Amino acid sequence: MKLKIGTVIAVSLLIITNSCSNNMAENPLLVKSQNQYEAPAFNKIKEEHYKPAFEHALLLGRAQIDSIVSHNGPATFKNTIEALELAGKELTAVSSIFFNLNEANTSDSMQQIALDLSPLLSEYSNDILLNQELFQRIKDVYNKRESLNLTPEQLRLTEETYKSFARNGANLVGEAKEQFREISKELSQLTLKYGQNVLAATNEFFLHIQDSDKLKGLPGFFMEAAASEAKERSLEGWVFTLQGPSFGPFMQYCSDRELREKMWRAHNSKALDGKFDNKANIKSIVTLRQQKAALLGYPTHAAYVLEDNMAGTPATVNNFLEELLTKTLPYAKEEVQEIKKYATENGFKEKFMPWDFSYWSEKYKNEKYAINDQLLKPYFRLENVENAIFALADTLFGLKFTQNSSIPVYHPDVKVYEVNNKDGEFLSLLYVDFFPRASKRGGAWMTSFREQSIIDGQEKRPFVSLVLNFTKPTEKSPSLLTFNEVTTLLHEFGHALHGMLAQGTYSSLTGTNVVRDFVELPSQIMENWATEKEFLKSFAKHYQTGQAIPDELIDKIINARNYLSGYHNVRQLSFGINDMAWHNLENPQEITDVIAFEKNAIKKTRLLPDQDSVAFSTSFGHIFAGGYSAGYYSYKWAEVLEADAFSLFKEKGIFNKEVAASFRDNILSKGNLEDAAQLFRNFRGRNPRPEALLEKFGMK
Repeated sequence: MKLKIGTVIAVSLLIITNSCSNNMAENPLLVKSQNQYEAPAFNKIKEEHYKPAFEHALLLGRAQIDSIVSHNGPATFKNTIEALELAGKELTAVSSIFFNLNEANTSDSMQQIALDLSPLLSEYSNDILLNQELFQRIKDVYNKRESLNLTPEQLRLTEETYKSFARNGANLVGEAKEQFREISKELSQLTLKYGQNVLAATNEFFLHIQDSDKLKGLPGFFMEAAASEAKERSLEGWVFTLQGPSFGPFMQYCSDRELREKMWRAHNSKALDGKFDNKANIKSIVTLRQQKAALLGYPTHAAYVLEDNMAGTPATVNNFLEELLTKTLPYAKEEVQEIKKYATENGFKEKFMPWDFSYWSEKYKNEKYAINDQLLKPYFRLENVENAIFALADTLFGLKFTQNSSIPVYHPDVKVYEVNNKDGEFLSLLYVDFFPRASKRGGAWMTSFREQSIIDGQEKRPFVSLVLNFTKPTEKSPSLLTFNEVTTLLHEFGHALHGMLAQGTYSSLTGTNVVRDFVELPSQIMENWATEKEFLKSFAKHYQTGQAIPDELIDKIINARNYLSGYHNVRQLSFGINDMAWHNLENPQEITDVIAFEKNAIKKTRLLPDQDSVAFSTSFGHIFAGGYSAGYYSYKWAEVLEADAFSLFKEKGIFNKEVAASFRDNILSKGNLEDAAQLFRNFRGRNPRPEALLEKFGMK
């Protein structure tokens, strides 16, 4: 069940109604939007609207829960399970806007509001989940569910609701229940603070260079972007930051080894020390998560999390990661040795260090495959890539995208598209937010301002958002993507499809509300089209000449697709192994040194010399501020699923409409209406083949 944040108190509806003053009635977060499709009124929302909106929505939610609990009649699906699913919808609407903007367009005052609200919302949710009377009504329906003549969707919602309450402390009593409440409240604060520290540490560092001799090797497109960044800061010369579009190319192309080391150390020590130090936050987070799991009867946080995933147990995940590491590590070591040998043969005489790898591997790639970002970027103008992905969605799923400039946005960079089926039926709004800024956290993600549902017979279609950090256009050139950024956009668009094509009655069962190790299947399968010639030929044209990308350049992309695949697999595995190390501990409070713990956890994955005073755990937002704790392995797990799923497209044709329709009907539109493993079998006709991933990377 999707968490409906609320607490149960005796509040009369009359008081609620009276509390809706003129100010409340004018609050754009609390009144029905007059925009087309009821799209959020971002043009009217101000920061001072958030707290009153939350306060009012909390009151409404409490009254709705109280109404369920105080119902005189016996518990039924409609008056208990369905009523609970619909309770707090006002709070969900306000939260979806505020917390998404707190990630994509935040400010100091918004971050403070988030910290202020965090304990209130945590208490609110705990008062629902720990309400014994409410849980008893849920149990009453759950225990007689087989005799109630429920539809499959209603039965699924009943079972998921009961499970959600049981897994969130509803069976606890006395002191244990109060401990659970306090732990939840503290965790909500700590994870928020962790994420804020990462953003602040990322923004704090920048490298300002005025001597062009120090920047030899940097491509013109990258120098232009760095000059534009400097100009925005009212500085002369060039500025480089820890944001992906700046950090990645700098490490690949800058010939000044000292500057590369400086950037590498800054990137790999974010929030490690100083005023944004996250070490204490990490220790507190993992300790509290374990204590919470122990209260629920689980030995570790990982055991608690994984019970509800496809993998099922920590042992299954650890064995999966270990087996994949055993098979890919030899390839990774061979690749690193190959790069080191190449560097030596080309005059490099120093000890090969982590800040040397990207630089020399890029040179080697350019020599071996005659391909690099400087060659490719002119063919990957952002607008062309965007339109090509929309066209791909049309070819596969019959989707039409039309920009709608009349719908308000939360930042001038954002665009909105209407998404329709081929018959003109409205499916979704799609917000796209492409460029980095100080108010946006790094990375790339998909989220929703509204999820699909049917309420009182009226369908509410979703409002989906894609948030990325691509190279901004400059005065001289448009936004040109690296090949990795093209792949990233396809990945996040796969998540968007999962949200936009959702079908169902209850939002907690639709769209991306699936188990963690299944949610990456739709996103990762879309990446495959990036190395398909037919797709690339459809759009890749030089932004200046208009000439189509040459066949020989496409062949080089395809030939290079598995370049360093062993290295990148091991790197990804190190993240998953580190995650499991932190979250599969029975006594995390015994950890004294965050850096030493991380180093020990990932020592088997180390391919380059170890360094002091660096660690990625302090900025590993996926697991300490996001929803991936004990779940980062899911990227590799889902990669097995997508490799096997895409093999059907390869067999039948990458634009095959029958296969695409089956993927839409059995995966994209189904959400959590059935068990994830069954959904995969419905599409593929069998269980996934683990060998598919190794075959994809040419390792078998």
